[in-house]
Amino acid sequence: MSDFMLPDIGEGIVECEVVEWRVNEGDEIAEDQPVVEVMTDKALVEITAPEAGRVTRLYVAKGDIAKVHAPLFAYEAKGEVEFETPPRPAAREEDEVASPAAEAPPPAPSAAHAGGAGVAAKDFILPDIGEGIVECEVVEWRVSEGDEIDEDQPLVDVMTDKALVEITAPEAGTVTKLHVAKGDIAKVHAPLYAYVPAHAEPGEARVDVSQPSHFAPQAAHSTVAQNKATQNMVAPVASGGRGPYGRTPASPAVRRLVREHGLELEAVDGSGKDGRVLKEDVLRFLEQGSQQQGSQQQGEAPTARSAGHAPQTETASSGAPSRRDAGEVRVEPIRGVRAVMARRMVESASTVPHFHYGEEIDVTELLAMRERLKPVAEAQQVRLTLMPFFMKALALAVREEPLLNARLNPEVTEIHYLPEVNVGMAVDSKAGLIVPNVKRVEQRSVLEVAREIQRLTAAAREGRVAQEDLKDGTISISNIGAFGGTYAAPIINVPELAIVAIGKSQWLPRFDERGEVVKRAIMTVTWAGDHRVIDGGTIARFCNAWRGYLESPETMLLHLG
Repeated sequence: MSDFMLPDIGEGIVECEVVEWRVNEGDEIAEDQPVVEVMTDKALVEITAPEAGRVTRLYVAKGDIAKVHAPLFAYEAKGEVEFETPPRPAAREEDEVASPAAEAPPPAPSAAHAGGAGVAAKDFILPDIGEGIVECEVVEWRVSEGDEIDEDQPLVDVMTDKALVEITAPEAGTVTKLHVAKGDIAKVHAPLYAYVPAHAEPGEARVDVSQPSHFAPQAAHSTVAQNKATQNMVAPVASGGRGPYGRTPASPAVRRLVREHGLELEAVDGSGKDGRVLKEDVLRFLEQGSQQQGSQQQGEAPTARSAGHAPQTETASSGAPSRRDAGEVRVEPIRGVRAVMARRMVESASTVPHFHYGEEIDVTELLAMRERLKPVAEAQQVRLTLMPFFMKALALAVREEPLLNARLNPEVTEIHYLPEVNVGMAVDSKAGLIVPNVKRVEQRSVLEVAREIQRLTAAAREGRVAQEDLKDGTISISNIGAFGGTYAAPIINVPELAIVAIGKSQWLPRFDERGEVVKRAIMTVTWAGDHRVIDGGTIARFCNAWRGYLESPETMLLHLG
C-alpha cells in the first residue's frame, strides 16, 4: 500500500480544503483519473491518480484541510507486489516503520557501497528548514557520489526564500547518489541524497529516525513508481490525442514546467501512455522551438511545429528593425528571497493603508561624536557607523510613543504592545533584499548594537542569516543613503506598523540662532506608518523624539542603564 502525498499545487501554498472526493474507499482507479477536488486560496485544483490501483483509505474528509506534502489518500497500485520485499518472520514494533531502502530493489554492489556487498543505501529526507518553506534550490554540492562523509560534515548549500542553509551529514558513511542536481529544486520531505552508513551491517536497511515515519511510504512509493516508469519508457511511441478522462495526462511537475515556459500542454506531443506528456517531451518541444526560431532568423519559412512561438515579422518597406534583429530575452525565474519579497510587498501595499511623513535631521553633532568614538570601537574590532545610534535613539523614542512598536491582531480588533524593540535593517544581500533584526535594542549599549549590526551584515551578504535573526522584528530601518539616495517612500514590512527610510547626509547651508549662514550636515528621513492605527500626530511626535536624540546625541546617556 502506498500513501499519495499532496504535491505542490501553487507557489507559497501550504494547505488547501478538500471540496469533493470523486472516489470512495475500495474504488478502482486508473492512471490520471480525477480523484479529488481541492480549493486553495487562489483556485480550484483537480488532483489525479498517479497510477492505476485501488483506493484503500481517504485521510482527509470533505470540508477538512489537507496539508501539502502530507498523506492525502492511500492506495494499492496494480502490480505493486512485484516490488515489495517478503514479509519479515518476526514482526516487532520498531519494524513497523518501513525504510525507503527496504521497499526498493536491493542496489547492485559498487564502489560506492563502502560497507561491502549487500549493504542497503539510505535516503536522506530533506527536513523542515524553516516555517512555511516547502522547497529550496540546490546552490552547491560539497561532495560527489562515492565520497566518504563524516557526521556533521557540510554536504550541500540550499537556498530557501529566506536564506542560504547548510545541510550536514546525519552520520558517517559513503554518498551513493545525489537525487537533486545543482540548480534544481529540492522538496522538503523528499529524498535529497542516498548514502550507506559507515557501520551498517550487510543486508541491513535502517530508518533515519530523525525524520517522521509517515514520510517513508512516500519515498517507497517513489521508488516503485520510478521502477514502473523505467519499464514503461522503453522505446516510447507517441500516441497523440488526449487521455481517457478528457484531459492531457501529465504529472504536476511536468505541468509546472509547462507553465514556467508559458506553453500550452495540449501543444506538446506526449510520448507516454494515452498521450501522457513527459518531461522529455517538454524539453524536446522547447529545443525544437529554439531550432526553428533560429532557422527562421536565417530566412527559412516557419513551420506548423512552431506552435506557442510568436511569428517573426518584419516590414521591408519601413526600414524599421525587425524582431529577428533583436537579441533573445533572458528569462530568470523568481526564486528564494526575491520571490518572498515580491509576495510580501504586494501583500503590504494592497492590504495596509500607508501614511508617509518626511523630516530633516541635523546630524552634525552626531557625526562629530562618532568620529571621537570610532577609535574606541576599533580597539574592540567593531566598526562604528551611524546605524547603531539610529537604532538606539529609535528604541528610546518608543518609550514615548509605544504604538510605533506594536502589532495588530489578524482580525484588526486588538493592538498588541510589544515588550522588546527588535529593529530590522534592510540589507542588499547577494540573494536579494533581506531584513534581519537586532534583538532587544533597548537593553543594549551602542557598542553592543554596533557589534550585532556588524555580525548580521556580514551574514546577510553571504546569504547565511539564521532564521532566528529574520523573525520577530518590530520596526524597520531602510538606509537608502548608503546608495546615495535622498528620499524614498518605503513599504511597511508587515506585520510591523512602521518603517523609516534614511537618506544620505549632505552638507547644506542653514541659519544659526544669530541668523548667520553656517554649514550643517542634514539628513532626510521618510516614515511610513500603518494608517489603520497610526495618524499624523502620532508619527510626528515619535519622529520629533527620535530626532531630539540624534541632534543632541549626548542626551542618550541619560537613559542608559
